[in-house]
Amino acid sequence: MSRLAPERLDQVIGKLRKIGFIGPIPGGKHQRMVNLSTKKIIPLPAHGKKEISVGLIREIIREVGISREEWLEL
Repeated sequence: MSRLAPERLDQVIGKLRKIGFIGPIPGGKHQRMVNLSTKKIIPLPAHGKKEISVGLIREIIREVGISREEWLEL
């Protein structure tokens, strides 16, 4: 089983788009990705960090309802 690693913001956005999210939608301190069919909104930090931490990636995976293996295959 592969381990999660920090990922660049553009990589996370690309993976979310592959599973049906649109965006990012700007606003405030965070951008948002939206899945219109499930009505889920995933906030993404947009305050200067170039990488998304492993902890936040875990939260995103849990929120969108896919496994770690599915995330790594995207």
